[in-house]
Amino acid sequence: MNRSFKVALRYAGSITIALIGYFLILKLFDLHENPWLRIFNGAAMCVGIYFAIKYYKLTSGDNFSYINGIKTGLITGFITTILFTVFMAIYMFHLDVEFTQKLLGDWFSDYKVGANILIFIVFIEGMASTVVLSLAFMQLFKKSNNVPQKT
Repeated sequence: MNRSFKVALRYAGSITIALIGYFLILKLFDLHENPWLRIFNGAAMCVGIYFAIKYYKLTSGDNFSYINGIKTGLITGFITTILFTVFMAIYMFHLDVEFTQKLLGDWFSDYKVGANILIFIVFIEGMASTVVLSLAFMQLFKKSNNVPQKT
């Protein structure tokens, strides 16, 4: 198995567990219906992707390249997003069906989409944050070809 994929799989599992745990803690305190608390999902994704790329760079040594680093970040985020979206789909369709009605209210009631739109939103948020975070963090980890200047 590719080393980049191994690192991504390990960190994706950790991020997914953190996201699910955070959601269940919010559920425990009945705060899971507040959409503003999803901002901390982004923080968990941010920390996870950062450390995945950092760990991959440390284990690669001189073989580290921009492409392999960004690939590690993207795979980590994509796997995390898919796993968390599956969890949310199971939760919304089987465990707490009223959750979507409380969260959406009358929005999209004419279109008969219900929980489907929430699943789509979770998926798109995860994918978008994965791409943005991977690109941003690779600016920190890439090898620079700039010539140092004396000041």
